[in-house]
Amino acid sequence: MMRSGILLFVSAALAANNISKPDDWAQWRGPDRDGVARGDAAVKWSATENIAWKAEVPGKGHSSPVIWGDRIFVTTAVPVGAGAQASAPEPERKRGGKKGPGRRRGGGAPMVDHEFTVLAYSRKDGKLLWKQVAVTEKPHEGYHQRYGSFSSNSPVTDGKRLYVSFGSRGVYAYDLDGKLLWKRSPDVKLQMRNGFGEGSATVVDGDTVLLNFDQDGPGSFIWAIDAATGKERWRVPRDEVSTWSAPYVITHAGKKQVILTGDNRVRSYDYKTGKVIWECGGLGTNPIPMPVHLGDLLIVMTGHREPNLLAIKLGREGDLTGTDAIVWTNQRGNSYTPSPVLADGKLYMLTDSGMLSCLDAKTGQAHYSQQRFGKAYNFKSSPVAANGKLYMASENEDVIVVKMGEQFEILATNTMPDETFIATPAIAGGDIYLRGQQTLYCIRGGKQ
Repeated sequence: MMRSGILLFVSAALAANNISKPDDWAQWRGPDRDGVARGDAAVKWSATENIAWKAEVPGKGHSSPVIWGDRIFVTTAVPVGAGAQASAPEPERKRGGKKGPGRRRGGGAPMVDHEFTVLAYSRKDGKLLWKQVAVTEKPHEGYHQRYGSFSSNSPVTDGKRLYVSFGSRGVYAYDLDGKLLWKRSPDVKLQMRNGFGEGSATVVDGDTVLLNFDQDGPGSFIWAIDAATGKERWRVPRDEVSTWSAPYVITHAGKKQVILTGDNRVRSYDYKTGKVIWECGGLGTNPIPMPVHLGDLLIVMTGHREPNLLAIKLGREGDLTGTDAIVWTNQRGNSYTPSPVLADGKLYMLTDSGMLSCLDAKTGQAHYSQQRFGKAYNFKSSPVAANGKLYMASENEDVIVVKMGEQFEILATNTMPDETFIATPAIAGGDIYLRGQQTLYCIRGGKQ
């Protein structure tokens, strides 16, 4: 009887706090939105060693897989009809959406109909369990040829429903067997910077789905939707241009708030109403990484042209710009695209060019700074961690595993020939799931 009571208590606690079980990875960035898995994972593997299975993923998508129970969920966009195999032009490179000579906005993708698709695979053997096409549509603008896709918005699940955003193409909720429960249009066609494409992760917390709809065109907003029905809870305009960061939900002093970075301001919104609680300028442009926090300290960063990091003390309201609420800052080795990992009071930051730094999260003091991995790498995927090991999936075939702690130490370099990783890995139940360009890999065994 006591055992049953304990199990019921634990189940209720998990549900109340929207925390997945140890063998789940329900959202991009993992169970606690900090990049850290629960449990262990493999250290070494190759194309032939410790690969439990691999599954074909049609089309193109850089969204990360999410996991619940015996299923792993992936989104993709599959070109269909005439012109589906057309070659993609080079992306334009000028800021502000201006076209270069002979180029159209948002090069990098054939402008044909695409099936915006949700796939569910078996965690046991990689078998495709179900497939649903949310919508078939011709996108209104393209994406960055190498780093973009029409399916870069990572999905999320709360164990009851799977929530999928295809950005301008709408938000969809399915049960875990693939039945469509509701769909909702944002009533906007986003105009992303240089046509580089959409790609902010979907977030669910409690009974609310949260989405970032910042753009270079007029009408940026943060959006809150009822998780059960798809009805709008609130929509708050934002004075921001294109950003790719996702909303970040925290509770401080009993007040739940939603943090979202931007070129102009970092803002905190009341979870229930969307009212701005506090805001802070001075971060810098194009802050892509998702925030992290430790106790009453929130850490936001940009690694763009003038890198900056703000460690902001929570608990105040109003404009915090230039106040002593800024506990420390950092301008070296900041992440640009990859989001940082926060574990055991240490902040791990990975640059796009392959330099890793480890800072004390409370003080900003560096344990080590801008360490390289032995050869040139590029990264867009965010690092993830498990049992004292940090995993970084590169664009250049390799997944590097580093020992976490105050000393920099490479544990393994795992090569997947001819593969490029843009999607962030997922780790659950001791398995690592890597999404390559057209293949989903399950790595099992070889634990430390």
